[in-house]
Formats: sequence, structure tokens, C-alpha cells
Amino acid sequence: MSASTTNKTVKVAVIQAEPVWNDLQGGVEKAIGLIKEAGKNGANVLGFPEVFIPGYPWAIWSQSVGDCAAFMDEYFRNSLVKESPEMDRIRDAVREAGIFIVLGYSERHNGSIYIAQSFIDPTGTIVHHRRKIKPTHVERAYYGDGQSESLTTTAETPFGRVSGLNCWEHSQLLLRYYTYWQNTDIHVASWPLIWDMPPDGSPWQWHITPDASNRFSQVMAMEGGCFVMTATQILTEKNKKKCLLDNYSYARAPGGGFSMIFGPDGKELVKPLDPGEEGILYADVDLSARALAKHNLDTVGHYSRPDLLSLRVTKHGEKHPGTQVHFLE
Repeated sequence: MSASTTNKTVKVAVIQAEPVWNDLQGGVEKAIGLIKEAGKNGANVLGFPEVFIPGYPWAIWSQSVGDCAAFMDEYFRNSLVKESPEMDRIRDAVREAGIFIVLGYSERHNGSIYIAQSFIDPTGTIVHHRRKIKPTHVERAYYGDGQSESLTTTAETPFGRVSGLNCWEHSQLLLRYYTYWQNTDIHVASWPLIWDMPPDGSPWQWHITPDASNRFSQVMAMEGGCFVMTATQILTEKNKKKCLLDNYSYARAPGGGFSMIFGPDGKELVKPLDPGEEGILYADVDLSARALAKHNLDTVGHYSRPDLLSLRVTKHGEKHPGTQVHFLE
């Protein structure tokens, strides 16, 4: 940990809110409103849920590919382009608020979409951008993979090192470990909306529940000795039909949210919102508490055996990230 992050108090904020479903302009407006609200309340670092713009498409789980084709075409057209007037508006709002954000969104790039996170600093500059390296289960029918540049999960900020992962990337233990090696101070765990298991337990298993998802986030706090913010979405009854979930018993409204903030020892630092409640959770965190946690457990330091166990990371493609065409020089 650098001297710049010791004895430093940072106000972190994490969102629990409903997206403006399949509506790019509406989603941008809502994101800007949340950025302004967090800035007015003194937040330094703000975390957004996974694909907050234009919302997580549970239709891909509830419907057949054919039945949700029109929905996903609309979803594609309302996904956010990284270099666009819409992103410029978000960047302007971040600069005016003077905060650092990790924005989760469905990134539209040419003919594909990606589960993306853009790291935007207080000057409104995108200082890092990454994509989920392996979409989960049926997500792979719609979203592309992140490439080697997405292995970098952490960015230097005026408020310490901030990292981000999407959803079940938190189950990718090697990616988690590489994030710890990048020495993150504050981690944004971007999740979609998730509900408790239905009474019969089918077709879901417990590891796809809000409790399990927060356990993944909590374990990351303990293993990494870092502060972790779980950011999630909710669904209201009025939007079930729009999201093709009106006949899907698993999706209960209002509900789906499970946002939380964890300390570097895994302790919950805030009182959770109700699963169907919108809001922003705040915590003033002392980054020097990381050192105290690491006295006991430093998985990339004194509690490691690199002579016996180590991780190999490829940097191939960093010069031309995510491109299918490479030119010989």
C-alpha cells in the first residue's frame, strides 16, 4: 500500500436502483441523476450495477431465443457506445460532481454487445475500460468476451486504487487473485438483480441467490483485504411485462436488490435497503484499515507461497486491445 492511501478517509457510495429498461436516453438521464445525488452527498467513489444501462435482460433466461429476439434487438439498439454523445453527457456529469465512478453498462461496439465497466475520474476522463471476460451461461448467446486488457481490473484514482468486476467474475478465482495482486483499495462488485430461490428450488440453485452473491463479494473483501461495494438493480411490478417477466415466477416484484458495503475484514458496514427499494448506500472508510486486516491475511504477500503456487497472466493484445486484425510492423 502506497503512502498516498494510508490514513486516508474516503466516502464510498453504491447504488441500488431500477434501470430504465431498454431505454438508452432514459438510462443516461437516470445515471446522471444518481451521479449528481452522490456528488451532492459528498461521495468520492460511486459504484453502478452490472449493465445498468439499459438494464439486465432476464428475458434471455425466461424466454426462448426466438421469443425474445425482438426484445434483444431493442436491447442492442439501446446499449451504450463507449465513444458517444450519451457517454459524453455522463462524463460531463462526473466532472461536475467531482467524483470517481465505475459505470456498468451493456456496451454496443459495431455488431456486438459486451458487459462493460468504464472507470471515469473526476475530470470526466475514462481512465480504464474493461469487459466481463466470460459471460455467464446463456449470456454467452448475446454478449462477447472481454480480452486480455480486461484482466486489468484496477485503476489509480485520487481516492486510492479502485477495481471492478461483473457478477460471476467474482467466482473466477484466478481473476480475483490477480485483482488482489493489483492491490485494490476499493472494489466495485457490479451485479444484476437476483431473487431468492423459488419455493421448489427449481430451476435455480442456492449459489444463484442474493445471499450467495454477497458471499462472493464478502469473500473478496476478506481475501483481498479491501473495501467492497455490491451494486445491484431492482424490478418493480409495473415493468415486469416490459421485461418479459410477467409469467416468470422467479422474478418477484418489487425486488431483486441486495446492495451492500463490506470492510476489509468482511464486516457489513451499512444497513441494507429492502430488496425492492431504490437508494444509494454510503460509508466513510479509512483506507489504513486495510493494513490492519493484512496483518492477519495477505494472500499476495506473507500468506502466499509463490515458489509453490503462482499465477500466469497473458498480456497478449494489450497493444491493440480487443481487435481481430493485427498489422505486422
